[in-house]
Amino acid sequence: MVFNNLLNFINNSYIFSKKKISSLYLGSNVYNRKITSSIVGSLEYYPSPSLLDSIIKYDKKKINIENYSLNKIWNNKKLKKKDYKSLNSFYWLFSLDLRSSKKETQNIILQWIAKNHRYNSKSWEVDMLAKRIIAWTSNSRLTYEDSDTDYRDKFNAVIKKQINHLVNEIEGSERVDDKMIGCAAIILTGLSYQDKDGYLKIGLSLLKKLVKFSFDNDSFPKSRSIRQLCFYLKYFILIREWFKESQSEIPDFINENIYYLGQAYAFIWQNNKVDLLFNGNNETGNTDFDHYLKKLGYNFQNQSNELGGYVALNSKKTSLLMDVGASPDKKFSSNYQAGTLSFEIISNGKKLICNSGYFQNHNHQLNELSKSSAIHSTLILDDRSSCKFNKTKNESSKISHGLKILKKNIVFEKNYWKINAAHDAYLKQYGIIHEREIEFYPEQIKFIGYDKIILKNYTKNLKFEIRFHLEPNIKIMKTQDSKSILIDLDGEGWKFNSNNNNMNIDNGLYFGVKDSVVDNQNIVISGMTNDQNQTIKWEITKLK
Repeated sequence: MVFNNLLNFINNSYIFSKKKISSLYLGSNVYNRKITSSIVGSLEYYPSPSLLDSIIKYDKKKINIENYSLNKIWNNKKLKKKDYKSLNSFYWLFSLDLRSSKKETQNIILQWIAKNHRYNSKSWEVDMLAKRIIAWTSNSRLTYEDSDTDYRDKFNAVIKKQINHLVNEIEGSERVDDKMIGCAAIILTGLSYQDKDGYLKIGLSLLKKLVKFSFDNDSFPKSRSIRQLCFYLKYFILIREWFKESQSEIPDFINENIYYLGQAYAFIWQNNKVDLLFNGNNETGNTDFDHYLKKLGYNFQNQSNELGGYVALNSKKTSLLMDVGASPDKKFSSNYQAGTLSFEIISNGKKLICNSGYFQNHNHQLNELSKSSAIHSTLILDDRSSCKFNKTKNESSKISHGLKILKKNIVFEKNYWKINAAHDAYLKQYGIIHEREIEFYPEQIKFIGYDKIILKNYTKNLKFEIRFHLEPNIKIMKTQDSKSILIDLDGEGWKFNSNNNNMNIDNGLYFGVKDSVVDNQNIVISGMTNDQNQTIKWEITKLK
Protein backbone atom coordinates (compact mmCIF):
# COMPACT_ATOMS: atom_id res chain seq x y z
CA MET A 1 0.00 0.00 0.00
CA VAL A 2 2.81 2.41 0.99
CA PHE A 3 4.71 1.54 -2.19
CA ASN A 4 1.63 2.15 -4.37
CA ASN A 5 0.99 5.48 -2.68
CA LEU A 6 4.61 6.46 -3.32
CA LEU A 7 4.30 5.51 -6.99
CA ASN A 8 1.09 7.55 -7.32
CA PHE A 9 2.78 10.53 -5.66
CA ILE A 10 5.78 10.32 -8.01
CA ASN A 11 3.52 9.95 -11.05
CA ASN A 12 1.29 12.89 -10.04
CA SER A 13 4.35 15.02 -9.30
CA TYR A 14 5.78 14.16 -12.72
CA ILE A 15 2.53 15.07 -14.50
CA PHE A 16 2.30 18.36 -12.56
CA SER A 17 5.92 19.26 -13.36
CA LYS A 18 5.46 18.39 -17.02
CA LYS A 19 2.36 20.58 -17.29
CA LYS A 20 4.11 23.45 -15.47
CA ILE A 21 7.14 23.31 -17.77
CA SER A 22 4.88 23.09 -20.83
CA SER A 23 2.86 26.11 -19.67
CA LEU A 24 6.01 28.18 -19.13
CA TYR A 25 7.28 27.28 -22.60
CA LEU A 26 3.98 28.06 -24.36
CA GLY A 27 3.88 31.46 -22.68
CA SER A 28 7.49 32.30 -23.57
CA ASN A 29 8.87 34.67 -26.23
CA VAL A 30 10.57 31.69 -27.89
CA TYR A 31 7.25 29.94 -28.51
CA ASN A 32 5.54 33.17 -29.55
CA ARG A 33 8.17 33.71 -32.25
CA LYS A 34 7.84 30.08 -33.32
CA ILE A 35 4.09 30.31 -34.07
CA THR A 36 4.25 33.81 -35.58
CA SER A 37 4.13 33.69 -39.39
CA SER A 38 6.37 36.06 -41.31
CA ILE A 39 3.97 36.02 -44.27
CA VAL A 40 0.29 35.95 -43.28
CA GLY A 41 -1.46 36.45 -46.60
CA SER A 42 -5.08 37.61 -46.84
CA LEU A 43 -8.50 36.02 -46.68
CA GLU A 44 -9.49 34.88 -50.20
CA TYR A 45 -12.43 32.50 -49.66
CA TYR A 46 -15.40 33.78 -47.65
CA PRO A 47 -17.43 30.79 -46.41
CA SER A 48 -21.18 31.18 -46.01
CA PRO A 49 -22.29 31.31 -42.35
CA SER A 50 -25.40 29.31 -43.26
CA LEU A 51 -23.23 26.22 -43.79
CA LEU A 52 -22.99 25.97 -40.00
CA ASP A 53 -26.77 25.90 -39.49
CA SER A 54 -26.64 22.23 -38.44
CA ILE A 55 -24.04 22.93 -35.74
CA ILE A 56 -24.74 26.40 -34.38
CA LYS A 57 -27.83 26.79 -32.23
CA TYR A 58 -28.84 30.41 -32.10
CA ASP A 59 -31.97 32.46 -31.59
CA LYS A 60 -34.05 32.99 -34.70
CA LYS A 61 -34.36 36.61 -33.68
CA LYS A 62 -31.15 38.33 -34.73
CA ILE A 63 -29.56 40.89 -32.43
CA ASN A 64 -27.79 44.16 -33.14
CA ILE A 65 -24.34 44.37 -31.67
CA GLU A 66 -24.75 48.10 -31.02
CA ASN A 67 -27.14 47.28 -28.19
CA TYR A 68 -24.44 45.53 -26.12
CA SER A 69 -21.36 46.86 -24.39
CA LEU A 70 -19.13 43.94 -25.34
CA ASN A 71 -15.93 45.95 -25.04
CA LYS A 72 -16.35 45.90 -21.27
CA ILE A 73 -16.85 42.15 -21.10
CA TRP A 74 -13.20 41.33 -21.88
CA ASN A 75 -12.36 42.90 -18.52
CA ASN A 76 -14.96 40.89 -16.59
CA LYS A 77 -13.01 38.47 -14.37
CA LYS A 78 -16.14 37.08 -12.69
CA LEU A 79 -17.52 35.26 -15.73
CA LYS A 80 -18.44 31.63 -15.18
CA LYS A 81 -16.32 29.14 -17.14
CA LYS A 82 -19.22 28.27 -19.46
CA ASP A 83 -19.91 31.95 -20.21
CA TYR A 84 -16.20 32.63 -20.68
CA LYS A 85 -15.91 29.83 -23.23
CA SER A 86 -19.03 30.97 -25.07
CA LEU A 87 -17.77 34.54 -25.24
CA ASN A 88 -14.26 33.62 -26.41
CA SER A 89 -15.42 31.08 -28.98
CA PHE A 90 -17.24 33.89 -30.84
CA TYR A 91 -20.04 31.58 -31.94
CA TRP A 92 -22.36 34.40 -30.84
CA LEU A 93 -21.37 36.12 -34.10
CA PHE A 94 -23.86 33.85 -35.86
CA SER A 95 -26.67 35.51 -33.89
CA LEU A 96 -25.83 38.98 -35.11
CA ASP A 97 -27.98 40.80 -37.60
CA LEU A 98 -25.91 41.36 -40.75
CA ARG A 99 -26.99 44.98 -40.57
CA SER A 100 -24.94 45.29 -37.39
CA SER A 101 -22.06 47.67 -37.54
CA LYS A 102 -18.98 46.13 -39.17
CA LYS A 103 -16.88 48.79 -37.45
CA GLU A 104 -18.25 47.84 -34.01
CA THR A 105 -17.76 44.12 -34.65
CA GLN A 106 -14.20 44.66 -35.83
CA ASN A 107 -13.46 46.91 -32.83
CA ILE A 108 -14.50 44.09 -30.52
CA ILE A 109 -12.17 41.70 -32.32
CA LEU A 110 -9.34 44.24 -32.01
CA GLN A 111 -10.05 44.46 -28.28
CA TRP A 112 -9.78 40.67 -28.05
CA ILE A 113 -6.53 40.64 -30.07
CA ALA A 114 -4.99 43.28 -27.81
CA LYS A 115 -5.55 41.06 -24.78
CA ASN A 116 -5.01 37.62 -26.35
CA HIS A 117 -2.52 37.96 -29.23
CA ARG A 118 -0.10 35.68 -27.36
CA TYR A 119 -0.78 32.17 -26.07
CA ASN A 120 -3.21 32.24 -23.16
CA SER A 121 -3.98 28.97 -21.36
CA LYS A 122 -7.61 30.00 -20.87
CA SER A 123 -8.63 31.59 -24.18
CA TRP A 124 -6.42 29.35 -26.36
CA GLU A 125 -7.92 26.00 -25.38
CA VAL A 126 -8.22 23.72 -28.41
CA ASP A 127 -12.03 23.72 -28.77
CA MET A 128 -12.37 27.44 -28.02
CA LEU A 129 -9.60 28.41 -30.42
CA ALA A 130 -10.94 26.22 -33.25
CA LYS A 131 -14.48 27.56 -32.87
CA ARG A 132 -13.15 31.13 -32.85
CA ILE A 133 -11.31 30.63 -36.15
CA ILE A 134 -14.43 29.10 -37.73
CA ALA A 135 -16.64 31.92 -36.39
CA TRP A 136 -14.33 34.74 -37.49
CA THR A 137 -13.84 33.29 -40.96
CA SER A 138 -17.46 32.28 -41.54
CA ASN A 139 -18.73 35.72 -40.55
CA SER A 140 -16.29 37.63 -42.75
CA ARG A 141 -19.05 40.01 -43.95
CA LEU A 142 -18.91 41.49 -40.45
CA THR A 143 -15.41 40.59 -39.29
CA TYR A 144 -13.37 41.32 -42.42
CA GLU A 145 -15.18 43.21 -45.17
CA ASP A 146 -14.64 46.97 -45.52
CA SER A 147 -11.77 46.95 -43.01
CA ASP A 148 -8.53 48.93 -43.29
CA THR A 149 -5.08 47.45 -43.93
CA ASP A 150 -3.93 47.71 -40.31
CA TYR A 151 -6.95 45.75 -39.07
CA ARG A 152 -6.57 43.08 -41.76
CA ASP A 153 -2.92 42.58 -40.96
CA LYS A 154 -3.70 42.03 -37.28
CA PHE A 155 -6.68 39.79 -38.06
CA ASN A 156 -4.77 37.59 -40.52
CA ALA A 157 -1.68 37.42 -38.31
CA VAL A 158 -3.54 36.29 -35.19
CA ILE A 159 -5.49 33.65 -37.16
CA LYS A 160 -2.23 32.20 -38.49
CA LYS A 161 -0.67 32.30 -35.04
CA GLN A 162 -3.62 30.49 -33.45
CA ILE A 163 -3.71 27.88 -36.22
CA ASN A 164 0.02 27.23 -35.85
CA HIS A 165 -0.54 26.63 -32.14
CA LEU A 166 -3.52 24.40 -32.91
CA VAL A 167 -1.42 22.27 -35.27
CA ASN A 168 1.13 21.81 -32.48
CA GLU A 169 -1.42 20.93 -29.79
CA ILE A 170 -4.30 19.09 -31.47
CA GLU A 171 -2.89 15.54 -31.32
CA GLY A 172 -2.29 15.90 -27.59
CA SER A 173 -5.89 16.94 -26.92
CA GLU A 174 -7.74 14.43 -24.73
CA ARG A 175 -11.24 15.07 -26.14
CA VAL A 176 -11.97 13.49 -29.51
CA ASP A 177 -14.71 16.03 -30.28
CA ASP A 178 -12.18 18.86 -29.87
CA LYS A 179 -9.87 17.13 -32.35
CA MET A 180 -12.69 17.08 -34.92
CA ILE A 181 -13.44 20.79 -34.50
CA GLY A 182 -9.70 21.51 -34.61
CA CYS A 183 -9.27 19.60 -37.88
CA ALA A 184 -12.20 21.56 -39.35
CA ALA A 185 -10.61 24.89 -38.35
CA ILE A 186 -7.22 23.98 -39.87
CA ILE A 187 -8.84 22.80 -43.13
CA LEU A 188 -10.97 25.96 -43.34
CA THR A 189 -7.88 28.11 -42.86
CA GLY A 190 -6.17 26.22 -45.70
CA LEU A 191 -9.14 26.85 -47.99
CA SER A 192 -9.69 30.47 -46.93
CA TYR A 193 -6.04 31.52 -47.29
CA GLN A 194 -5.43 29.39 -50.39
CA ASP A 195 -3.21 27.11 -48.34
CA LYS A 196 -0.07 29.22 -48.42
CA ASP A 197 1.31 27.36 -45.40
CA GLY A 198 0.14 23.84 -46.21
CA TYR A 199 -2.69 23.95 -43.68
CA LEU A 200 -5.01 22.03 -45.99
CA LYS A 201 -2.60 19.10 -46.24
CA ILE A 202 -1.98 19.17 -42.48
CA GLY A 203 -5.68 19.36 -41.61
CA LEU A 204 -6.62 16.47 -43.93
CA SER A 205 -3.77 14.34 -42.59
CA LEU A 206 -4.88 14.96 -39.00
CA LEU A 207 -8.49 14.17 -39.95
CA LYS A 208 -7.45 10.84 -41.49
CA LYS A 209 -5.62 9.96 -38.27
CA LEU A 210 -8.70 10.90 -36.24
CA VAL A 211 -10.92 8.64 -38.36
CA LYS A 212 -8.53 5.71 -37.99
CA PHE A 213 -8.30 6.32 -34.24
CA SER A 214 -11.97 6.85 -33.37
CA PHE A 215 -14.08 4.94 -35.96
CA ASP A 216 -14.77 1.20 -36.08
CA ASN A 217 -14.70 -0.84 -39.31
CA ASP A 218 -18.27 0.29 -40.15
CA SER A 219 -17.38 3.98 -39.63
CA PHE A 220 -19.35 4.06 -36.39
CA PRO A 221 -17.66 5.91 -33.49
CA LYS A 222 -15.81 3.51 -31.20
CA SER A 223 -17.49 5.31 -28.28
CA ARG A 224 -20.77 3.81 -29.56
CA SER A 225 -22.26 7.25 -28.99
CA ILE A 226 -25.23 8.19 -31.19
CA ARG A 227 -24.70 11.86 -30.33
CA GLN A 228 -21.11 11.61 -31.49
CA LEU A 229 -22.16 9.88 -34.71
CA CYS A 230 -24.36 12.87 -35.59
CA PHE A 231 -21.59 15.25 -34.51
CA TYR A 232 -19.06 13.65 -36.87
CA LEU A 233 -21.52 13.56 -39.77
CA LYS A 234 -22.33 17.26 -39.35
CA TYR A 235 -18.66 18.27 -39.39
CA PHE A 236 -17.75 16.04 -42.33
CA ILE A 237 -20.61 17.55 -44.35
CA LEU A 238 -19.54 21.05 -43.28
CA ILE A 239 -15.97 20.39 -44.46
CA ARG A 240 -17.24 18.96 -47.76
CA GLU A 241 -19.45 22.02 -48.34
CA TRP A 242 -16.46 24.31 -47.70
CA PHE A 243 -14.52 22.46 -50.39
CA LYS A 244 -17.49 22.66 -52.75
CA GLU A 245 -18.21 26.34 -52.13
CA SER A 246 -14.54 27.34 -52.51
CA GLN A 247 -14.44 25.39 -55.79
CA SER A 248 -11.74 23.09 -54.48
CA GLU A 249 -11.50 19.39 -55.28
CA ILE A 250 -13.25 17.31 -52.63
CA PRO A 251 -10.96 14.54 -51.25
CA ASP A 252 -12.26 11.01 -51.81
CA PHE A 253 -11.99 10.04 -48.16
CA ILE A 254 -14.31 12.93 -47.19
CA ASN A 255 -16.98 11.55 -49.55
CA GLU A 256 -16.41 7.99 -48.35
CA ASN A 257 -16.78 8.85 -44.66
CA ILE A 258 -19.93 10.87 -45.33
CA TYR A 259 -21.38 7.88 -47.18
CA TYR A 260 -20.79 5.47 -44.29
CA LEU A 261 -21.66 7.95 -41.53
CA GLY A 262 -24.82 8.79 -43.46
CA GLN A 263 -25.78 5.12 -43.61
CA ALA A 264 -25.29 4.84 -39.85
CA TYR A 265 -27.37 7.98 -39.32
CA ALA A 266 -30.18 6.50 -41.43
CA PHE A 267 -29.94 3.25 -39.44
CA ILE A 268 -30.38 5.11 -36.16
CA TRP A 269 -32.87 7.79 -37.19
CA GLN A 270 -34.58 7.13 -40.49
CA ASN A 271 -37.12 4.46 -39.49
CA ASN A 272 -37.95 5.94 -36.09
CA LYS A 273 -37.64 9.73 -36.23
CA VAL A 274 -37.18 9.75 -32.46
CA ASP A 275 -34.05 10.12 -30.34
CA LEU A 276 -32.78 6.80 -29.03
CA LEU A 277 -31.49 7.07 -25.47
CA PHE A 278 -28.34 4.99 -25.53
CA ASN A 279 -24.82 5.91 -24.42
CA GLY A 280 -24.91 9.61 -23.81
CA ASN A 281 -27.76 10.62 -26.10
CA ASN A 282 -30.60 13.02 -25.27
CA GLU A 283 -33.79 14.24 -26.88
CA THR A 284 -32.18 16.66 -29.27
CA GLY A 285 -34.32 16.04 -32.33
CA ASN A 286 -32.84 15.76 -35.81
CA THR A 287 -35.69 17.35 -37.78
CA ASP A 288 -33.73 20.57 -38.39
CA PHE A 289 -30.73 18.52 -39.47
CA ASP A 290 -32.92 16.57 -41.88
CA HIS A 291 -34.07 19.87 -43.44
CA TYR A 292 -30.43 20.97 -43.67
CA LEU A 293 -29.49 17.72 -45.45
CA LYS A 294 -32.41 18.02 -47.85
CA LYS A 295 -31.51 21.64 -48.67
CA LEU A 296 -27.96 20.59 -49.56
CA GLY A 297 -29.09 17.51 -51.53
CA TYR A 298 -28.03 14.71 -49.18
CA ASN A 299 -30.21 11.57 -49.07
CA PHE A 300 -28.97 8.72 -46.88
CA GLN A 301 -30.43 5.21 -47.00
CA ASN A 302 -30.23 2.52 -44.33
CA GLN A 303 -28.80 -0.77 -45.61
CA SER A 304 -28.19 -2.52 -42.30
CA ASN A 305 -29.96 -4.27 -39.43
CA GLU A 306 -26.90 -4.05 -37.20
CA LEU A 307 -24.32 -1.28 -36.68
CA GLY A 308 -22.14 0.03 -33.87
CA GLY A 309 -23.26 -2.67 -31.43
CA TYR A 310 -26.97 -1.99 -32.00
CA VAL A 311 -29.56 -4.23 -33.67
CA ALA A 312 -32.81 -2.93 -35.15
CA LEU A 313 -36.07 -4.75 -35.80
CA ASN A 314 -38.10 -2.46 -38.06
CA SER A 315 -41.61 -3.04 -39.31
CA LYS A 316 -43.75 -0.41 -40.98
CA LYS A 317 -45.03 1.27 -37.80
CA THR A 318 -43.25 -0.53 -34.95
CA SER A 319 -39.53 -0.76 -34.23
CA LEU A 320 -37.20 -2.14 -31.60
CA LEU A 321 -33.57 -1.17 -31.15
CA MET A 322 -31.35 -3.14 -28.75
CA ASP A 323 -27.82 -2.60 -27.41
CA VAL A 324 -25.84 -5.80 -28.07
CA GLY A 325 -22.36 -4.27 -28.09
CA ALA A 326 -19.37 -4.68 -25.81
CA SER A 327 -18.30 -1.74 -23.69
CA PRO A 328 -15.85 0.60 -25.48
CA ASP A 329 -12.21 1.07 -24.60
CA LYS A 330 -11.65 3.32 -21.58
CA LYS A 331 -10.42 6.26 -23.70
CA PHE A 332 -13.75 6.33 -25.58
CA SER A 333 -16.01 5.80 -22.57
CA SER A 334 -16.60 9.32 -21.17
CA ASN A 335 -20.30 9.30 -22.12
CA TYR A 336 -20.88 5.54 -22.12
CA GLN A 337 -23.74 4.14 -20.04
CA ALA A 338 -24.05 0.65 -18.54
CA GLY A 339 -27.09 -0.34 -20.58
CA THR A 340 -26.00 -3.55 -22.32
CA LEU A 341 -28.96 -5.63 -23.61
CA SER A 342 -31.34 -2.73 -22.95
CA PHE A 343 -33.81 -1.84 -25.66
CA GLU A 344 -36.33 0.74 -26.82
CA ILE A 345 -39.63 0.14 -28.63
CA ILE A 346 -41.16 2.80 -30.90
CA SER A 347 -44.75 2.67 -32.12
CA ASN A 348 -46.03 5.18 -34.67
CA GLY A 349 -43.22 7.58 -33.80
CA LYS A 350 -43.78 7.36 -30.02
CA LYS A 351 -41.68 5.61 -27.37
CA LEU A 352 -43.37 2.62 -25.73
CA ILE A 353 -40.35 1.30 -23.80
CA CYS A 354 -37.28 3.47 -23.37
CA ASN A 355 -34.09 4.02 -21.45
CA SER A 356 -34.06 6.99 -19.11
CA GLY A 357 -31.48 9.16 -20.82
CA TYR A 358 -28.24 10.84 -19.82
CA PHE A 359 -27.40 13.74 -17.52
CA GLN A 360 -24.53 15.39 -19.40
CA ASN A 361 -23.05 17.66 -16.73
CA HIS A 362 -20.27 15.41 -15.44
CA ASN A 363 -19.72 17.62 -12.40
CA HIS A 364 -23.22 16.78 -11.13
CA GLN A 365 -23.96 13.66 -9.07
CA LEU A 366 -26.84 12.83 -11.42
CA ASN A 367 -24.31 12.13 -14.18
CA GLU A 368 -23.12 9.04 -12.29
CA LEU A 369 -26.67 7.90 -11.63
CA SER A 370 -27.64 8.26 -15.29
CA LYS A 371 -24.79 5.93 -16.25
CA SER A 372 -26.11 3.10 -14.09
CA SER A 373 -27.82 -0.04 -15.41
CA ALA A 374 -30.90 0.70 -13.29
CA ILE A 375 -31.66 3.67 -15.55
CA HIS A 376 -31.94 1.29 -18.52
CA SER A 377 -34.48 -1.29 -19.64
CA THR A 378 -32.39 -4.32 -18.76
CA LEU A 379 -31.58 -6.76 -15.91
CA ILE A 380 -29.72 -5.55 -12.83
CA LEU A 381 -28.09 -8.00 -10.42
CA ASP A 382 -27.44 -7.24 -6.74
CA ASP A 383 -28.10 -3.53 -7.41
CA ARG A 384 -24.83 -3.45 -9.39
CA SER A 385 -24.34 -1.93 -12.80
CA SER A 386 -22.95 -4.07 -15.58
CA CYS A 387 -19.90 -1.76 -15.82
CA LYS A 388 -17.86 0.06 -13.20
CA PHE A 389 -16.75 3.67 -13.64
CA ASN A 390 -13.95 5.72 -12.12
CA LYS A 391 -14.43 9.42 -11.56
CA THR A 392 -11.50 11.78 -12.10
CA LYS A 393 -11.30 15.49 -11.30
CA ASN A 394 -12.98 17.79 -13.86
CA GLU A 395 -13.74 14.87 -16.20
CA SER A 396 -16.61 12.54 -16.84
CA SER A 397 -16.15 9.11 -15.27
CA LYS A 398 -14.64 6.44 -17.49
CA ILE A 399 -14.90 2.66 -17.48
CA SER A 400 -12.67 0.82 -15.02
CA HIS A 401 -14.24 -2.62 -15.57
CA GLY A 402 -16.04 -3.26 -18.86
CA LEU A 403 -17.84 -6.25 -20.35
CA LYS A 404 -17.78 -8.54 -23.36
CA ILE A 405 -20.56 -9.99 -25.47
CA LEU A 406 -20.40 -13.77 -25.15
CA LYS A 407 -22.94 -14.65 -27.84
CA LYS A 408 -25.08 -12.90 -30.41
CA ASN A 409 -27.60 -14.32 -32.82
CA ILE A 410 -30.01 -12.44 -35.07
CA VAL A 411 -32.80 -14.12 -37.05
CA PHE A 412 -34.92 -12.52 -39.76
CA GLU A 413 -37.66 -14.74 -41.15
CA LYS A 414 -41.12 -14.08 -42.54
CA ASN A 415 -43.24 -12.70 -39.70
CA TYR A 416 -40.62 -13.73 -37.14
CA TRP A 417 -37.58 -11.77 -36.03
CA LYS A 418 -35.32 -12.53 -33.09
CA ILE A 419 -32.36 -11.06 -31.22
CA ASN A 420 -30.39 -13.21 -28.81
CA ALA A 421 -27.34 -12.01 -26.90
CA ALA A 422 -25.46 -12.50 -23.61
CA HIS A 423 -22.76 -10.62 -21.67
CA ASP A 424 -20.19 -11.47 -18.97
CA ALA A 425 -20.57 -8.41 -16.70
CA TYR A 426 -21.62 -10.48 -13.68
CA LEU A 427 -19.54 -13.57 -14.43
CA LYS A 428 -16.30 -12.84 -12.58
CA GLN A 429 -17.88 -11.53 -9.36
CA TYR A 430 -21.02 -13.66 -9.15
CA GLY A 431 -20.50 -16.54 -11.59
CA ILE A 432 -23.65 -15.51 -13.51
CA ILE A 433 -24.30 -14.73 -17.19
CA HIS A 434 -27.23 -12.59 -18.30
CA GLU A 435 -28.73 -13.67 -21.62
CA ARG A 436 -31.64 -11.90 -23.28
CA GLU A 437 -33.76 -13.08 -26.17
CA ILE A 438 -36.47 -10.96 -27.78
CA GLU A 439 -38.84 -12.28 -30.43
CA PHE A 440 -40.91 -9.95 -32.59
CA TYR A 441 -44.03 -10.98 -34.48
CA PRO A 442 -44.73 -7.97 -36.73
CA GLU A 443 -48.14 -9.10 -38.01
CA GLN A 444 -49.43 -9.64 -34.47
CA ILE A 445 -47.44 -6.63 -33.17
CA LYS A 446 -46.18 -8.70 -30.27
CA PHE A 447 -42.83 -8.89 -28.48
CA ILE A 448 -41.90 -11.93 -26.38
CA GLY A 449 -38.83 -11.64 -24.19
CA TYR A 450 -36.77 -14.14 -22.21
CA ASP A 451 -34.27 -12.95 -19.62
CA LYS A 452 -32.07 -15.87 -18.62
CA ILE A 453 -29.96 -16.05 -15.47
CA ILE A 454 -27.36 -18.69 -16.28
CA LEU A 455 -25.16 -20.08 -13.50
CA LYS A 456 -21.50 -20.83 -14.25
CA ASN A 457 -19.84 -20.58 -10.86
CA TYR A 458 -22.69 -19.80 -8.48
CA THR A 459 -21.83 -18.55 -4.98
CA LYS A 460 -24.92 -17.11 -3.22
CA ASN A 461 -28.52 -15.99 -3.64
CA LEU A 462 -28.80 -12.49 -5.07
CA LYS A 463 -31.57 -10.02 -5.76
CA PHE A 464 -32.34 -9.30 -9.42
CA GLU A 465 -34.54 -6.70 -11.13
CA ILE A 466 -35.61 -6.34 -14.73
CA ARG A 467 -36.74 -2.80 -15.46
CA PHE A 468 -38.80 -1.49 -18.36
CA HIS A 469 -38.74 2.31 -18.37
CA LEU A 470 -41.43 4.56 -19.78
CA GLU A 471 -41.43 8.20 -20.80
CA PRO A 472 -42.92 10.64 -18.22
CA ASN A 473 -46.16 11.24 -20.14
CA ILE A 474 -47.16 7.57 -20.44
CA LYS A 475 -49.99 6.24 -18.26
CA ILE A 476 -49.91 2.70 -16.87
CA MET A 477 -52.04 0.63 -14.47
CA LYS A 478 -52.29 -2.92 -13.18
CA THR A 479 -55.26 -5.06 -14.11
CA GLN A 480 -57.59 -6.16 -11.31
CA ASP A 481 -56.05 -9.65 -11.20
CA SER A 482 -52.54 -8.06 -11.01
CA LYS A 483 -51.35 -10.40 -13.77
CA SER A 484 -50.95 -7.72 -16.44
CA ILE A 485 -50.09 -4.05 -16.80
CA LEU A 486 -51.95 -1.86 -19.28
CA ILE A 487 -50.08 0.92 -21.07
CA ASP A 488 -51.78 3.95 -22.62
CA LEU A 489 -49.45 5.30 -25.31
CA ASP A 490 -51.24 8.51 -26.30
CA GLY A 491 -54.47 6.62 -26.99
CA GLU A 492 -52.73 3.48 -28.21
CA GLY A 493 -53.33 0.45 -25.95
CA TRP A 494 -50.64 -2.09 -25.01
CA LYS A 495 -50.48 -4.95 -22.50
CA PHE A 496 -47.46 -6.14 -20.55
CA ASN A 497 -47.45 -9.46 -18.72
CA SER A 498 -44.94 -11.91 -17.27
CA ASN A 499 -44.69 -15.44 -15.90
CA ASN A 500 -43.05 -13.94 -12.81
CA ASN A 501 -45.55 -13.15 -10.05
CA ASN A 502 -43.48 -10.34 -8.58
CA MET A 503 -44.31 -7.67 -11.16
CA ASN A 504 -44.89 -4.09 -10.04
CA ILE A 505 -44.96 -0.46 -11.08
CA ASP A 506 -42.12 1.61 -9.65
CA ASN A 507 -41.19 5.29 -9.70
CA GLY A 508 -38.00 6.37 -11.38
CA LEU A 509 -36.08 9.28 -12.89
CA TYR A 510 -35.93 10.44 -16.49
CA PHE A 511 -32.95 12.36 -17.95
CA GLY A 512 -34.10 12.47 -21.58
CA VAL A 513 -34.01 16.27 -21.88
CA LYS A 514 -30.43 17.58 -21.59
CA ASP A 515 -29.31 18.31 -18.01
CA SER A 516 -32.80 17.94 -16.55
CA VAL A 517 -34.50 15.34 -14.42
CA VAL A 518 -38.20 14.51 -14.03
CA ASP A 519 -40.13 11.62 -12.53
CA ASN A 520 -41.15 8.66 -14.63
CA GLN A 521 -42.52 5.18 -14.05
CA ASN A 522 -41.16 1.80 -14.88
CA ILE A 523 -42.37 -1.77 -14.84
CA VAL A 524 -40.13 -3.92 -12.68
CA ILE A 525 -39.94 -7.71 -12.41
CA SER A 526 -37.96 -8.78 -9.34
CA GLY A 527 -36.83 -11.95 -7.63
CA MET A 528 -33.91 -13.87 -6.16
CA THR A 529 -31.36 -16.10 -7.81
CA ASN A 530 -31.00 -19.65 -6.52
CA ASP A 531 -28.97 -22.72 -7.40
CA GLN A 532 -30.87 -23.22 -10.65
CA ASN A 533 -30.84 -21.42 -14.00
CA GLN A 534 -33.87 -19.16 -14.37
CA THR A 535 -35.78 -17.87 -17.38
CA ILE A 536 -38.11 -14.93 -16.86
CA LYS A 537 -40.59 -14.62 -19.69
CA TRP A 538 -42.48 -11.41 -20.52
CA GLU A 539 -44.73 -10.21 -23.33
CA ILE A 540 -45.62 -6.82 -24.76
CA THR A 541 -48.64 -6.91 -27.05
CA LYS A 542 -50.58 -4.22 -28.86
CA LEU A 543 -54.31 -4.28 -28.09
CA LYS A 544 -56.54 -4.38 -31.15
